[in-house]
Amino acid sequence: MANGADLAAFSRLVRALDPWLDRVVFVGGWAHRLYRLHPHAQALDYAPLATLDADVAMPAELPAAAPNIRDRLREYGFTEEFLGDHQPPATHYTLGDEGTGFYAEFLTPLVGGAYDRRSRRKATAHVAGVTSQQLRHIDVLLVDPWAVQFQLVSQADERKELQVANPTCFLVQKILIHSKRSPEDRARDVLYIHDTLEVFGGRMEELRAAWLTCVVPRLHTNHVRAALRARDQMFVEITDAVRDAAIVAAGRGLTPASVREACQYGLQQLFA
Repeated sequence: MANGADLAAFSRLVRALDPWLDRVVFVGGWAHRLYRLHPHAQALDYAPLATLDADVAMPAELPAAAPNIRDRLREYGFTEEFLGDHQPPATHYTLGDEGTGFYAEFLTPLVGGAYDRRSRRKATAHVAGVTSQQLRHIDVLLVDPWAVQFQLVSQADERKELQVANPTCFLVQKILIHSKRSPEDRARDVLYIHDTLEVFGGRMEELRAAWLTCVVPRLHTNHVRAALRARDQMFVEITDAVRDAAIVAAGRGLTPASVREACQYGLQQLFA
């Protein structure tokens, strides 16, 4: 699923977060990689996209505990890298002495307007000792997460149950944020959509049921409409993001046309 250094670094993060594993959800690139461990995943002949960062979605509030998440991260060798001028500053939690480039980011839903009463942008917040970025559409990633068993890299044969974003929620969130992403991120997100539809292509009825029973009731009507528009419009033609996605997948024999067709067909099935 990943190389040894990646797995060892991610295992350190899992150990640090052990007391909160039932309340946090792995999203982004590592969720996509962890999908391969799910019993419903289809075996594929290519490796999932690699990523240096682990995105961890969490509710805006977690019960107070000592040590908190920040304390645990420091105990397991993570250091804080502060970014930007927000208060509190956006933070990467990096394995300081490992040289792997691996880091974790924490994400919480942005609720209400983008600015507080003092006209300051609500970019970050303190949750359980860590600085979490407040972002739109993180709430959908917390809906009905799936569980996978992850083998820790250690001398002992130890597994941990991790929560990962429900694949339907993962796809919907990628659609909702697509227009706000950088060109590079759009290409990777298109490939995430393509590959997730392949990984769970045999469970489309289950993904569609999750859309209707779990996701739609919790989404704003405008966001439901945006997802349905994507079914009809997002992959009608070959865009720069689709072309770049095929380039990112070099060596897999994908063409822009095949990426577009697979994504369009998969979304039509999901949102039928």
